[in-house]
Amino acid sequence: MIELDDVSKTFTLHNQGGAVIPVMERAGLRVARGECVALTGKSGAGKSTLMRMIYGNYLAASGRIVVGDVDVAAATPREILDLRRHTLGYVSQFLRVVPRVPTLDVVAEPLLALGHGRAEALERAGTLLTRLNIPERLWQLSPTTFSGGEQQRVNIARGFAHDYPALLLDEPTASLDAMNRETVLCLVEEAKVGGAAIVGIFHDESARARVCDREIDVSGFTPGLT
Repeated sequence: MIELDDVSKTFTLHNQGGAVIPVMERAGLRVARGECVALTGKSGAGKSTLMRMIYGNYLAASGRIVVGDVDVAAATPREILDLRRHTLGYVSQFLRVVPRVPTLDVVAEPLLALGHGRAEALERAGTLLTRLNIPERLWQLSPTTFSGGEQQRVNIARGFAHDYPALLLDEPTASLDAMNRETVLCLVEEAKVGGAAIVGIFHDESARARVCDREIDVSGFTPGLT
């Protein structure tokens, strides 16, 4: 479902005479449906860079990044947006939303964008918010007013609203209390049972051991760290 072949990435420092810095070389990865693969490695090894290339936020310098039947490395912006709408979900560490949009609508948005009925989408959103212990009295408020932990849980609810065939998870259990951590791990397990191919960054070793089938140390793809 997710395949990377011979992927490399460079950054150009325009404020330093256009110097080109290689940050990743010969990266390869295979993730099957129903499998969760953890990206590991020291800080700065390239875990987040690799995730952003899979999502299409960073353009690969070379290689193939195939999600479903789309090569993200060669796709047009329209194709990437369509991939994100239907196939590839991303739970980042930070919630980015339009101000003043109610929390319930923020979580329901992925389903509404796919054409689901509003009542169905809001019901699914409410179920996830309840599971993640966001009080109903807050659902009509913008999540921009919430605490960091509440925003993280809203972000997780939004990421799991649609049953994406592929998922990217960036520290989904970071800073959560035991109850909400358990809920998130259950959501990951349910997504795997549903056939989702998942790539995640989990610094929580016990969470990684519970939901991940394999680990890939990205240090092996990073120039100077091998």
